Amino acid sequence: MTIFDKQNELKAYLKPFLQEKKTIGFIPTMGALHEGHLSLMKKSLKNNDYTVVSIFVNPTQFNNSDDLEKYPRTLEVDAEKIKSLNPEIIIYAPSVDDIYEGKTVSKSFDYDGLEFEMEGKHRPGHFDGVGTIVKKLFEIVNPTNAYFGEKDFQQLAIIRKLVKKNNLPVNIIGCEIFREANKLAMSSRNERLSADERTKASIIYKTLVEAKNLFGTKSANEVTKWVIKTFKKQSVFELEYFEIADEETLLTCKRKNKNKKYRAFIAVFVNNIRLIDNISLK
Repeated sequence: MTIFDKQNELKAYLKPFLQEKKTIGFIPTMGALHEGHLSLMKKSLKNNDYTVVSIFVNPTQFNNSDDLEKYPRTLEVDAEKIKSLNPEIIIYAPSVDDIYEGKTVSKSFDYDGLEFEMEGKHRPGHFDGVGTIVKKLFEIVNPTNAYFGEKDFQQLAIIRKLVKKNNLPVNIIGCEIFREANKLAMSSRNERLSADERTKASIIYKTLVEAKNLFGTKSANEVTKWVIKTFKKQSVFELEYFEIADEETLLTCKRKNKNKKYRAFIAVFVNNIRLIDNISLK
C-alpha cells in the first residue's frame, strides 16, 4: 500500500497516470474513517483507474479550537481499513506544514451567498477553510472525479460552486448518507459519543422523518416550531438549529413553492459534540 505525506512526492507519483489520461477518483477525508467513507471509496474504485484518499484534519475550517483538539486522529487504523478494502488505494496523509507551507490561513471565497446560510451562520469562516483545503487538494491530486457524502449537504453545494466559479476540471459526485443501525448519520464525531448517547441520538433522524411527514400538510414555520418544541423536551440534546431550505439556494423556506425542492437541515449538540444531518422533503 502506498502512503504519501509530502505533496511533491504524490504529484510525481501521479504524473504518469495523468499523462496517460487515466481517471483518478478522490475522496478527501479528515480521518477516523467509517463505513460511509468506505462506501465512497467503493464508488471510486468501481468508476476510476486509480483512487486517492486524503487524511488530513484541516485546522482552518474549525472555528472552535476545542473541537479541533478533540477531533479523532487514527491514521494507523484508517490505513488498515483502506488496505483491507483495497491495497491499491493511494493515501495522502500530509502535515499542516506540507499543505499550508508555513501559512496556516484561509483564503476568502464567494459562494454566491451559500456560505451565509445554516452552518455559515453558526461557524464563522468555516467555508473559507473548506474552500481553501479542497482547492489545494484538487490542485495536488488533479482528480477526474471527487466523492462527497450528502450528510454535509451544504458543504457539497459549496464545493460544487467552488469548482464552477474557479473552472476546476473535476466532476463532483454526491453520495447518499450512510447510517448506523439506529439511523444516526455516520460521522467521525460519533466516536466521541458514549454508547448511551449514540443510542439516544436516533432522535435526530426520527425527528427529521416526522418533520418530512408534517411538511406535507404544514408550513415550514409550523414544522420548525414543532422541532424546536420536540428538542426542548430532550435533556441530553441541545438543538442549535433546524431549517427547511431550498436545495439550490439554501435559503430558508418562507412559503412553499411546488416547483422547488426542499430539504430539512439540523444541527444538535450532545455533551459538546456537534452532530448534523439532513433529509430531502420531496
